[in-house]
Amino acid sequence: MAISIDSVTVLLLAAGRGERFGGDKLAAPFRGRALGEHAAAMLAVLPCAAHIAVTGPSAIDLAALGFDCRRAPADAPMSVSLKLGIAAAAESDCDACLVALADMPLVPASHIRALLAAHDGTLTATLSGETRMVPALIARSAFPLIAALSGDQGARALLRDAPGVAASPAWLVDIDTPGDAARNSDQPGGR
Repeated sequence: MAISIDSVTVLLLAAGRGERFGGDKLAAPFRGRALGEHAAAMLAVLPCAAHIAVTGPSAIDLAALGFDCRRAPADAPMSVSLKLGIAAAAESDCDACLVALADMPLVPASHIRALLAAHDGTLTATLSGETRMVPALIARSAFPLIAALSGDQGARALLRDAPGVAASPAWLVDIDTPGDAARNSDQPGGR
């Protein structure tokens, strides 16, 4: 059961403090542009119902890439950022929300299209081996489940049994430290 891209709102989570990175990791140079701009630029060109970013202290300007930016409270756990973004998505005319992370710069648009094609009508996750993770599609009918989340785990528990679409490990790199950035600065990505 596929879902049309124009009925999906993109939610880019970009509110992390970058503590393990030692500062503003989303503004750090990575493959010729700011790290956080890679995922944002790929998602910004998708003809979706809306593009929303939940931001934090980063200096990158996601509004310049066409995102409606919502600021997360300082030191808020991931669940608060996700709930803030899902509430904003609920304001749009969408059937589902595509949740992605700004510190995962190598996920290609082809994987997003595969998620859309495989969407089961409720939840569809990315598969890394047996692990279900974002990027993920969350149907509007599941938005109330997000409101019940707490802590710093995001939607992981909700995605545990969701159908998934396999992705190359090279696409799912999550940049948390300068070492992560250095190891992946010249690796082939999914673009």
